[in-house]
Amino acid sequence: MEINIIKKTENPLLDRTEIDFECVYQGESTPKILDVKSKLVAMLDADKNLLVIDTVKPHFGEGKAKGYAKVYMTAESLNDVETEHVLNKNKEASAEKSEEE
Repeated sequence: MEINIIKKTENPLLDRTEIDFECVYQGESTPKILDVKSKLVAMLDADKNLLVIDTVKPHFGEGKAKGYAKVYMTAESLNDVETEHVLNKNKEASAEKSEEE
């Protein structure tokens, strides 16, 4: 899987950087959100707790997907702005299991 950043926009009002990206995965299945997140964290040298993948939309019949991610400056701004379902889909499975126990 290869990720290309298309556009990076600073949004000081919401205290975040917004990223439009393209994911190329020829011959593979559509990548999972957590796989894309870990790759973006490495590319952007960002804190994994402050990066949120909003959408990954695959192109029909192609090994490509367009996506939208946000990197927040602080955990407070992340929790103030993001909705619960977006935060839940960006959680790692091991963290969810430990909360249930």
